[in-house]
Amino acid sequence: MTDSRTRDPLPEAVGIKGLDAAGIESLMAEYGEPRYRARQVVRWLYGRAARSYDEMTDVPAGLRARLAGRLPLPFPRIIERQVSRDGTRKYLLGLGDGTSVECVGLPHDGRLTVCFSTQAGCAMGCSFCATGKSGLTRNLGAGEMVDQVRVVAEDLGGRPTNAVAMGQGEPFANYDATLAALRFMNSPDGLEIGARHLTVSTCGLVSGIERLSREPEQFTLAVSLHSAVQTTRDRLMPGVRGIPLERLRSSLAAYISSTGRRPSLEYALIAGINDTDVELDALLGFCQGLLVHVNLIPANPVTGGFEAPPAPSRVQRFAEKLLDHGVPTTIRAERGADIDAACGQLRQRATGARAD
Repeated sequence: MTDSRTRDPLPEAVGIKGLDAAGIESLMAEYGEPRYRARQVVRWLYGRAARSYDEMTDVPAGLRARLAGRLPLPFPRIIERQVSRDGTRKYLLGLGDGTSVECVGLPHDGRLTVCFSTQAGCAMGCSFCATGKSGLTRNLGAGEMVDQVRVVAEDLGGRPTNAVAMGQGEPFANYDATLAALRFMNSPDGLEIGARHLTVSTCGLVSGIERLSREPEQFTLAVSLHSAVQTTRDRLMPGVRGIPLERLRSSLAAYISSTGRRPSLEYALIAGINDTDVELDALLGFCQGLLVHVNLIPANPVTGGFEAPPAPSRVQRFAEKLLDHGVPTTIRAERGADIDAACGQLRQRATGARAD
């Protein structure tokens, strides 16, 4: 089962959650239905989170029956829920075909940010990230991404104000489905989250950055940099070893020129690896002349990976030097580390915590 653009087939159990908006419109046209039916279906799927076609009361019964007979309408179940001391919640969700995936809810000052996954597992193999250690299971459908945001919002009893594709997987390795999901989240028939409050984070796949620069929506871009020294970055991020830093920087410059938007550079500081003065100077050089914002992230413990966070003084030195050179910089206050919900810690596994 594929949507109207996705290259790789999705399991049949994904059903209608594998279709993008154009795919749903094509389906309605195939059935001889007026175009507005597609909006009705999308509204039920993502605006109202229907669990069955029977709930779609303004959709003709005959159409509902045809859809039910052809495309499953799955909705994820919470296998496990963990609650951090800081209020962060991590969820292990079971999808329609039995695949599991993790997502995170971060409530703060009346806002709710949901960190959702775009793939079950990941093929990028970053050495400081737990997700990639088990490899890639499969891509997720657009609706499976939206459903993660919906599940978290319902469980926390609030409206999602922000969503970030920073969970499991490389979003640009599943580009079409990720963009379809962001559009459903942004749509007035969907979650109604403002485009600038929807962020897609990539390891630096240049083709995806180039494609995003041509999209009409003002979605936010974040790039996992983690080192501006080629040998260090290749060691930390083997999945993008074939992409020279010069090419990545050129693609960011073109993105900024085309969109006028400021991407973020994610930089996870690891003691003795990328927190040296040589690495700092390289980072300053990379940022020179680019309209970027740097997020410094003290590395989180990952079993089997680099586990040494930097000394607070090294983090502060990076921040001060970047700011002195006119580069907007934030030291990210990591949340949920006590339940392995912080950056790089999602594993797609159960721990035995209760879901109720």
